This record gives sequence, C-alpha cells and structure tokens, in this order.
Amino acid sequence: MKTVLVTGGSGFIGRGLVKDLLARGDRVTVLTRDVGRTQAALPGARVVSWSSDAPGPWFEEVDGVDAVIHLAGETIVKRWTEEARREILRSRVDTTRLMGEAIGKAKRKPSAFLCASAVGYYGPQPGDKVLDEDAAPGEGFLADVVVRWEEAARAVEEQHGVRSVQLRIGVVIGEGGGALDKMIAPFRFFLGGPVGDGKQVISWIHRDDVVGMTLLALDNDAVRGPFNMTAPHAQTGDEVAQAIGAVLHRPSWLRVPEAVVKLGMGDAAEIVTTGQRVYPRRAEELGYKFRYARIVPALESILRG
Repeated sequence: MKTVLVTGGSGFIGRGLVKDLLARGDRVTVLTRDVGRTQAALPGARVVSWSSDAPGPWFEEVDGVDAVIHLAGETIVKRWTEEARREILRSRVDTTRLMGEAIGKAKRKPSAFLCASAVGYYGPQPGDKVLDEDAAPGEGFLADVVVRWEEAARAVEEQHGVRSVQLRIGVVIGEGGGALDKMIAPFRFFLGGPVGDGKQVISWIHRDDVVGMTLLALDNDAVRGPFNMTAPHAQTGDEVAQAIGAVLHRPSWLRVPEAVVKLGMGDAAEIVTTGQRVYPRRAEELGYKFRYARIVPALESILRG
C-alpha cells in the first residue's frame, strides 16, 4: 500500500487514476480548488484544498507521502490569446516549480514525483518520423511550454533526489471526456470526417492505458525521465475518422477545411491540424501490456460500452 498525493484528481485522467489507486488499496489525498465537488466525485479519497498559485497549509500534505502525481494544468484547447498563453504556461511550469518547493521543504520526501507532460514536446512532425523518448524537442508554442514544464519536473530530482518521471501523454480518448467527445459530435449528425487533409498523425491512447502506465511508472523504480504514453499504433486523421465512422455506423467523408479551423482557433489550430508519430519505447521495454493497442477496439469499448 502506498500513500499518494494527486493534483488534477478531479479531471478526466485524474478521476480514473484515483479510483484505480483506491481500488488497489492505496491511500490517496487529492489537492483541489473545489473540495465539495471533488469529494462527491471521488468517495474514499482524502480531499484537501490548495492554491496552485502560492505556498500554503497544503505544503504539509507532501510530507510523508510515498509519491506525488502532478496532473493539474489549464486546457490548451482554446484560442491562444496572450492571456491564455500566460495561463497555459503558469498552470504547468509555475505549479510544477511550486510543487518542487513543497517537496524540498518536506522532512520526509516522497520517493517519486510523476508529472504530467505531453507529446506536444516533439512539436509538429512529418508522419513518417517515429519519435521515442530520446527524440529532440520540436518547435512552436506548445513544444516550448512542454520543454519548460519538463525542466521544472526534472529539477525535483536534481535538487532533492526524488525520482522524477515526465509523463508525455498523447491524445486521450475515453468515456465521459477527453478528445473523443469533441471528435464524435459531428458524426452523430452524419457530418463527420477528418480535419484538413487527414494526413496528420494522431498519437492517441485510451484513458485506461494512461492509468495503467501511470501505475507502472509509480511502482517501478526503473522508470525515470521522459515516458511516452501513447498506444503503439498511431493513426492518421483519415484513419481515426474512418474508425469512428465504422464504430458509429456513420459516414466519415465530410472534411473540415483547415482554414475553417484556423479561423475559429487561431494558432491553436495546430492541435488538430498537425501531429507527430510517437512510440512508447520505454513502456515496451518494461513489458507493459496495452489494454487497447488498436484504435477500433478502443473506440468500441467507449462507444458501444
């Protein structure tokens, strides 16, 4: 049994993770800004108020836990105004630095610090370029954010000797949230199809495997540094649209012009108009068994469940 402190526990990934931690007998404390809502969503967890902006009484919660899993972060799926860019950066880099400060002040420090990251680290890349954990960072706003985010996470190990893992999470699909909710909406009205030319590669992962790989990283001391969290078989936008259409028995031919997406999202359109082929090499080396390695069974588990 472990004692685990989680931020972002009320989010799409966090809910699944906390429930699995509790189910296996771990003791979980969730830091949140909305104690009432989070306690209702996660019965069995200990829920504590925190401010991600400043030190506070919540620092004491770090002292004595076995691990910290830091998942908190502002959504990137919105127009990137200057204010939005600042908040995206603050909610990742500054909060990670603050958590590092809390760990540094703990009398008994955790043995592991798992910090969310993203495949955005690699930036937009050609679809035939396979990227494992040793690949260099890409270019652009998201890549720059993730590089700084991971630097803050690595500093926890460099400064305090706590094993640090950067969870480079791909496009997460699952029931009740994530990218899939937005992707399937047009299909339900027979208006589904890929974005742009459909050649961009989507490095996707089922939420169950995000949770499973996080537990692997938590339990296995050999996991440290960047850890790609994607299914082993990435798909193009065309292939994902065809798979959704097949599972829902809907057509998948109606393309969304790239120009329309850029008009609505501005620079943030790169989230859906570009991609990268990310491979989970470290997970494969460690023998992780994917529940959903292929896109169609993953979609069937969600849409026909």
